[in-house]
Amino acid sequence: MRIRVLGCSGGIGNGARTTALLVDDDILVDAGTGVTDLALDAMAAIDHVFLTHAHLDHVACIPFLLDSVGSRRTRPLVVHAQEATLAVLRAHVFNNALWPDFTAIPSREKPYLRFELLPPGESVTLNGRSLRSIPMSHSIPAVGYLLGNGRASLAFSGDTSSTEVFWQVINDCANLRHVLIETSFTDEEETLSRLSGHLCPRMLARELEKLKSAADVYITHLMPGEEEAIMAEIHGHLPDKPPQALRAGMVFEL
Repeated sequence: MRIRVLGCSGGIGNGARTTALLVDDDILVDAGTGVTDLALDAMAAIDHVFLTHAHLDHVACIPFLLDSVGSRRTRPLVVHAQEATLAVLRAHVFNNALWPDFTAIPSREKPYLRFELLPPGESVTLNGRSLRSIPMSHSIPAVGYLLGNGRASLAFSGDTSSTEVFWQVINDCANLRHVLIETSFTDEEETLSRLSGHLCPRMLARELEKLKSAADVYITHLMPGEEEAIMAEIHGHLPDKPPQALRAGMVFEL
């Protein structure tokens, strides 16, 4: 199981790409602007997208991906998400106003896109790879994922503020190797962090006290232009084992 970081920034600019993780060649976890760097053949090979939530930086490339490679495919792209997320996509994206409704194009019998309900707490297994949805604490309904293949696992928070269930789930995972967790703002912006359902370094340090595993920790969703300041504050709070900044292009082999 190979997980490649296509994008992991909290915004765009100066080469930053928003959240998208490519699992092997056929699964995306979130579909932010990191998808735009894939070749057309690589886009056409993606069969499944697992969404953390409906915010634009995590779903922006689904419409463009379908527009670019839908006609190359022989089966629908399946988007897995909780009902609150799917409802936003139906009402506000694939609504024949902002974008064509690809669940009915070229026909309802053979569409380019299919939605698949994945309630928080449930799992999907695809060719020996499991993706477990974990409810998170964000400004809108959101989940993280525990990805594994029976030998090793990686946990991804998606966007989150302080949470309990995420740590309970991953602490019960005996083969946890990596944790990707967001931190979007500096400590000075803690009020904004809390209002928007994100973490700042001070809050992250308290969250990581809940982690019982020796898994490596990587920080995602850093806001453009503030990456170095946020990571410096994180290292100040966690000098003994400072997390690393997640970078586009990183690969995790499980």
